[in-house]
Amino acid sequence: MATAAVIPPAADPATGPARSARDLVPADLWNKQVGLLMRDYPYDSIMATRVLGQGYAYLITAMTHRGEALGLAPSKLVDIGVHTIILDTVAYAELCDRYNAGQFLHHVPLVEMKNDGSVMKTAQIIARDGWEVDLPLWQDAADCGPCHPGNDSH
Repeated sequence: MATAAVIPPAADPATGPARSARDLVPADLWNKQVGLLMRDYPYDSIMATRVLGQGYAYLITAMTHRGEALGLAPSKLVDIGVHTIILDTVAYAELCDRYNAGQFLHHVPLVEMKNDGSVMKTAQIIARDGWEVDLPLWQDAADCGPCHPGNDSH
């Protein structure tokens, strides 16, 4: 019997509400990327916004923990948001400049899928860093996207 993952609160009443990626991304870029998700996937604007927000939370968390070899991994749904972000290379380079000390966070996928709990661990780290976690988008984690473990890449 599977147990539900416990995600710690993203913020306590003393520090305020959880951070939202929507607050960090310029409106024109956000709207463009939501539009790209709606064009490429069967998403309405609500689902596209959710997926994109979690993609940003994941990437900024990965950048924040650069060099810690935490084995972060997005779920399949969150990875769709991540790909939308990184494929807009000019905006992605600017994101890396801002949140990763100018270091490009590379995308290094592997062929084999993995099922090691790293996706839910990642969601917990994102929550501990103060981000909103849209838990239903992380629960497709039985087999997560294969990313190169132990290095500073997605």
